[in-house]
Amino acid sequence: MSRTATAGTTDGGRPVPQRLLAAATRLFADQGYDRTSVQEIVEAAGVTKGALYHYFGSKDDLLHEVYGRVLRLQQERLDAFACADAPVERRLRDAAADVVVTTIENLDDTKIFFRSMHHLGPEKHKQVRAERRRYHERFRALVEEGQRAGVFSAATPADLVVDYHFGSVHHLANWYRPDGALTAEQVAEHLADLLLRALRP
Repeated sequence: MSRTATAGTTDGGRPVPQRLLAAATRLFADQGYDRTSVQEIVEAAGVTKGALYHYFGSKDDLLHEVYGRVLRLQQERLDAFACADAPVERRLRDAAADVVVTTIENLDDTKIFFRSMHHLGPEKHKQVRAERRRYHERFRALVEEGQRAGVFSAATPADLVVDYHFGSVHHLANWYRPDGALTAEQVAEHLADLLLRALRP
């Protein structure tokens, strides 16, 4: 590979980091993180090992980024919903539906991460847990806002409400199929409705 390609120019229309991530995601999903070698990743991406280590440093970094990019997207969207000028019930419903849709749209990434999270080093594992906690806390704040306003029932602690919804979200990787009876949007509507019904006074 040329020096310029390693430095980040595109080949086939995609930057090198995106090609590496796409190849790693496909291989991790097909054969598992621990059974995928760095050599297989760089061959599938059409780059050198030097390119991988330039952008990611290690296979561990690739695994971290596979999930990190989805979590960053979801956090940005949740922040936007939380700050919107709308009733809290609408904001929570939009946020609850969105995390379902974005999870389904990135199902391989989510599946890989929950199957392989234990392979992360201690520091990255700690970082991911902190990022997930921030997301859950922002979601919980919407529930608590509605409970304080009397829009939602306060009979169930907000932490349990959040665990209830995200338990359903995390389970999507086990059963959802793109060619199944329900679209991502339909599943999102059903799960958001269930959450709001559980919170009504």
